[in-house]
Amino acid sequence: MRTNRGELMTAGLVHISGSGEPIDVLIPAVDKDAGTLPHTIDSIRSMVRHPIGTIYVVSPDSPRIRAICARKGCVFVNERLIEPLPKSRIRYRSKRWERSGWLYQQLLKLSGDRLVRRRHFLVMDADTVLIRPHRFRIDGKTVFYYRRWSQPEYFRTYRRLTGRRRKAKVSFVAHYMLFDRHKLYRFKAMLEARHGKPWYRAIIDSIDRTRNFGFSEYETYGNMVYGENPSAVKLLPARNLHLRRGASSLTPAERRRYARNYRSLSFHKRGVYSRGQRRIARKKRPLKSRRRRASK
Repeated sequence: MRTNRGELMTAGLVHISGSGEPIDVLIPAVDKDAGTLPHTIDSIRSMVRHPIGTIYVVSPDSPRIRAICARKGCVFVNERLIEPLPKSRIRYRSKRWERSGWLYQQLLKLSGDRLVRRRHFLVMDADTVLIRPHRFRIDGKTVFYYRRWSQPEYFRTYRRLTGRRRKAKVSFVAHYMLFDRHKLYRFKAMLEARHGKPWYRAIIDSIDRTRNFGFSEYETYGNMVYGENPSAVKLLPARNLHLRRGASSLTPAERRRYARNYRSLSFHKRGVYSRGQRRIARKKRPLKSRRRRASK
């Protein structure tokens, strides 16, 4: 496939891994994800119970990511083709932490409707691997996977952005989410009408950029969809586990053992968000009480 800038990309392969409506997949990635990305792609094809259309990997121009896409039959997309604004125009940092790239990647995810062809598309974090079967549409409902804790600032930004309070009592930050192109388009149109500026600028201007965790695309889109019609959404616990090791080090036996209690494993590299040598610890805050246990 050739882009409108003349860039040759590997054609995606249709993989049938279940029944029902076909979906596309979008995975934003950078070089630090190269160790986990092949496992992420394999897990989508083996664990998502929908026919998989095209898997798009959106990345800077990286030989490593291109090679993975060629080997795995995915479509490589230079992030500049769908970015709403250049990364260099985002300033979200302090003396201790750097979040500009983190926010830029979230805006790329919300630009997925410009790229995919099918109505529903799965956005998947490149550092997360599915280890149990997943469905994202059941009986006409969208399935959102949830956890019990979140960053309170996400909800403050959501209210500034939309003028609405969240209705869900859970968090939608589960490292993957099914998006509906039509609903995503309407959401961005609503932001532009409300704020009188492009949707991405409305998001950036609604963030308190003195806060380390000021916006979540999953929390925002999930609360918008759930808030409009809770009966059209089915909630399932995410049961995600973060491991401080490489995905390639897991044996099949270990994966089976983890799958008894968890649906997915994440291999985050948190230190990339800090500036200098100091790493910023992420505080987990329960949605109702510090004493409530986080959802597995």
